[in-house]
Parts: sequence; C-alpha cells; structure tokens
Amino acid sequence: MAAAIQNLSSKPCLLIVDDDPLISDSLAFVLAADFTVQVCGSRREAMTLLKDGSFQPVVALIDLGLPPLPDLPTEGFKLVGDLLAWSANIRILVLSGQNEESNARRARALGAADLVPKPCEPSHLKRLLIAALAGQTADATVSADIQHGLIGDSLPMRKLKNQIDLYATSIFPALIEGESGSGKERVAKALHDLSPRAKLPFLALNCAAISANLVEPTLFGYARGAFTGAISAKAGYFEDAGEGTLFLDEIGELPLDLQPKLLRVLENGEFQRVGETQSRQAHARIVAASNRDLKAEVKAGRFRGDLYHRLSVFSILVPPLRDLGDDKLKLMDFYRAQYAAKYAPAHAEAKSTHPFNLDKSAREAWLTYPFFGNVRELKNIVIRLTAKFSGYTVTLADLLQEFEPAARTDDINTYHSDHSNAGLLTTATPPDLAQIRAEIEQNATFSLDAKLKEMELRYIEAAIAIAHGNMSQAARVLGISRSTLYSRYDALRLGVGTKTGG
Repeated sequence: MAAAIQNLSSKPCLLIVDDDPLISDSLAFVLAADFTVQVCGSRREAMTLLKDGSFQPVVALIDLGLPPLPDLPTEGFKLVGDLLAWSANIRILVLSGQNEESNARRARALGAADLVPKPCEPSHLKRLLIAALAGQTADATVSADIQHGLIGDSLPMRKLKNQIDLYATSIFPALIEGESGSGKERVAKALHDLSPRAKLPFLALNCAAISANLVEPTLFGYARGAFTGAISAKAGYFEDAGEGTLFLDEIGELPLDLQPKLLRVLENGEFQRVGETQSRQAHARIVAASNRDLKAEVKAGRFRGDLYHRLSVFSILVPPLRDLGDDKLKLMDFYRAQYAAKYAPAHAEAKSTHPFNLDKSAREAWLTYPFFGNVRELKNIVIRLTAKFSGYTVTLADLLQEFEPAARTDDINTYHSDHSNAGLLTTATPPDLAQIRAEIEQNATFSLDAKLKEMELRYIEAAIAIAHGNMSQAARVLGISRSTLYSRYDALRLGVGTKTGG
C-alpha cells in the first residue's frame, strides 16, 4: 500500500473537497509543503477523480455543504460514505461552518475521524491531519475514547465507535452482544456518557450474579411485607435509575417467568413493585448485554422472541480481541501505563514505577496470541507483568508463562476448529498407564489429589478456550452449571497456582 500512498511524490496524498475556491485554494497552498494535494468542488468530481485511479489519497478534508445542496450537509455525509467505500483505510476530517453537534456526531458515526469547525488555523489543521495519518483523531475524541476504555483504531473498533456515536442519543433499547471479557459494560457506559442522559444515573445489574428469586424485587422493588424479611418498602433499579440508563448485563440469564414483566416495561413503561397492585412508570433507557447467542436461545426456547426483538432495536456487536490486530499493543500500552502509575506510590523511588517493555519476539507473540478471555485477560496479564517486570524488558519466555497453558502448544488451532467434547478431549489427553507408573515411581512426593486437580484445571481451561471465554458455553461443554464452573475454576487456580487470564 505504501507505493499507492505515495503515487505522486514522497508526500502523503490529501484530497480537499470544498465548493468555495477561496477556501480550497488557500488550504492547498498552505498544506502543499507537507502533502500532495488535489482539490475538488463537489462529491461527483471527487469520486470521478478517485475512480480514475491516478490519485489515491490517504487522508481527506471535506466540507459538508456541497453542490447541488450547499446549504445542507446531505452531500457531505454521502461523500464520507463514498470515500470509505472506496477505501476503508482513508482518514476523513470534516471541515464545516455547520457546527451543530448533531452534524459532528453524524459525521463521526458515518466514519469521519472528526469535525473541525470553520474558521480553523492552518497550523492547527495541519496538526490534525498529521494526527489522522498516525491513526489518531482529534484530541477531544482521543480523550473520550480513553475515558470510555475504547482504545484502538482497527476497522472493527472504528465500526464499534461509529455505532456508539449513532445510537447514543436514542431513547430506544440497545442490545450489546460479544464474548465474555470483551468490554460490553464499557460500551454501555459510553452509550450513556455520550447521550443527553450523561449527568443522570447509570445503574448496572448483572442478571447472572443474583439468585433467580431476587431478580424481580431487585429490578422492580417491593412493598413492606411482600415476603419474609421485607420489613420496609424499597425501590428497585427501574425507579432508582430515574431518567438515566439501566444496564442489564447477562440478560440471557433472566428467568423465563420474569421475561414477560420486563417486556411489559419495554412496551409501555409500566411495572409493579412486588406485593403492590399500583402501577408505576419507568423512564430509564434500557441497555442489555449478553455473551450468549440470543437468537439461538430463542430457537431453543430459553429466551422469548418478542423480548429479544424489543431489546434489539439497536444491536451492537463488540469484536473479540483476537480480531483487533495492532489494537492489542495499544491496549497493552494504555493499561501498562495505568497500572504502573497505580503501583508507583508505594515505590516512589524504585524502578518499579516504570512500565515494562516487550522485546521483539514477545511483541510478535503478543500480537498473535488469541486472548481467550479478551480484554479482561489482557488486563490481568498486564497486571502480573507490571508486578514482576516493571522497568524491565519482558522476553518471549517470560511472556509465555503468563499465557493460557493451551496457547503455549503448537496445536492451538484445535481450540477454534472443534467445539465438541471430542475436541476438548484431544486438547487435554491424559497420560497412558506407562507414563503414570513412571511419574509415580520417579516422584517421591507424588500427590494424587494435586494431580487430579491439575487435570481438572486443564479440562476446564480447554473448555473455556473452546468457548472463546464464554463461561456459560464452557459450562455446557463440561456438563456442569455456570456457577459450579466459576467456583471450581477459582478454587483450582488458587490451589494449583496456574497463571491464567481472567
């Protein structure tokens, strides 16, 4: 691609689209020292130039108000889409006198890096263009991404950020789907923070973390005397959220008998406290999340189809970390700086205040590792590396000790190619009789209990890997409940001392 980028000179190619010759010619003159510039006056002229193939820009600076409707942003929005369809990697800055926040949000949702209002100082504009070339956006957008934990600039991450921008201002429900540990709650919080409800409550309830008989009073509240122990009336999450956002995590775990009550709230806003006949009105926006395939759950009869369709007015799929390419390194950079800073106060003069580094081989391994537990696992690994190697360089051997045991083998692809119990058995094949006898004879401190726990841990980790971190699916593979899997996995990791991701 480098040859295509520098098709006219060694400078990066910049496309300017503006129907005001005074503005476009002035910008071309000012930016000519750093860019190879081509100027067009309309969307049609710009796309004709690109289809010709002789000019292939890597960054574009466009106006929203273009012919034949220069007083409206319509053509500018269409051009953003056309440019990204021509090249998904092109970076787009929108330069516009139409500085309404809705236009800025719409432009970013369509894929623009940012909107820059007119007039703009040439030096500032130049800095923004160079930043865009480096895979960054304007300072405010970068700060917002960091604040929400939405680190990265890969195509899946850009699509995710665009969806968040597009859906944030809506009052309708949104469904966030993605693997365990991929950051669904961060996406929900970003939807809230970028909405008009940002200063109102954001409440989160994990439907899998409370017992089934407590879900209803927790969500809807209860009247005094509604059940044993209800010594006073209490509001539920719907009331406490007010006009803010209520995030229902692991919505797939919601008991079937409660699903019609949630559906009623979504349809007309009405609910009742447990033990009351008086109807109350909910005003919060509902955002739900699940690491299950809810469509499959509907087909299996474990989730109501009407509730699924009501929740998924807007659907957002959070990409797994293994699909984010170089974003793995950006996330590592972000979290290692964060945890090094947290570690600093107790060691103000020590070398441990500095982040660790990865050598070349370790960086390559980091990029190829599939991170079965997604961002949650990445953070856990960074925490351990910070504790062990702050201020030092981590080698490949050091890093491999922190990866899932299955990922250290050559046949890691079996985790992705076989999601059956047979696949699980092949990744954790027990030793034969001769091997067992030799191990017992050669080990004076052999412990059957410890060996069985080690084997059990290997099978659990293999199942989690097969399920790509989805604990509910891993539990089904192993034939145990989700809560049993969590308790046994935590106990075994503590007992055996295996270093695994979270």
